[in-house]
Amino acid sequence: MAEAKSSPSGLTETGSTATTNAPVIILVDPQLGENIGMCCRAMLNNGLSELRLVNPRDGWPNEKARASASGADLVIDQTKVYTTTRDAIADLQLVYATTARPRDSSQSIATPREAASALHSAANDDRKSGIIFGPEAMGLKNDDVVLADALLVVPLNPAFKSLNLAQAVFCISYEWYQASLGDSESERKASLPAPPVERTRLADKQDLINMFEHLESELDACGFLRPPEKRPAMVRNIRTIFQRAQMTDQEVRTMRGIISGLVRKHLR
Repeated sequence: MAEAKSSPSGLTETGSTATTNAPVIILVDPQLGENIGMCCRAMLNNGLSELRLVNPRDGWPNEKARASASGADLVIDQTKVYTTTRDAIADLQLVYATTARPRDSSQSIATPREAASALHSAANDDRKSGIIFGPEAMGLKNDDVVLADALLVVPLNPAFKSLNLAQAVFCISYEWYQASLGDSESERKASLPAPPVERTRLADKQDLINMFEHLESELDACGFLRPPEKRPAMVRNIRTIFQRAQMTDQEVRTMRGIISGLVRKHLR
């Protein structure tokens, strides 16, 4: 297959360019600049252009990343850097977390093809979405995974599932792009997680995280999150419950009012 080369305008030789309203790719604690550059190349091959980095080990900007991007300067030039994963997803309403291994989690699991359908549905509903990838050596931490609405797992040979970072980004980006080529609207629906029917706008991740921290601070105060060594797992379980609910802006405000009301009643 002939390789598509990027021109200075950001267009490929086939005339393709980055797709609007597409999901954001988020790399958490990426290590080598070369790996980031190859991810940029994989993204633009499939019409994705918005990349966010969380604590890149070798800093940013990175000339090794630009060289490895092989002309995907459109992605390199608008890459944004964040200190934490929660900051990087704050404005998103639908988030997938990639993982290569089963986790002790009740979160839903999707394949790249299933996720692509849900991501297109989100785009059509003006919801902003993203996919988070962990560092090359160890993958995402549990505290990052629990921020997602669902897990994204690539079905591979059970005896050998090893993918490098750029391969993983390409695999998932490819399914997104293929789903955009001539699929009917009905084919893009009915996927995991489904958008709410006749509900108001889904809450941004930042609003959800603020609600989580409000609830957790009150649970700490009343002694629920004990013993201390079990607190991290308890917090992750509680957050997963609310992530599955696909809460709207109004529901988050209502829940925070409930928490405040219960606290006021207890203090009387």
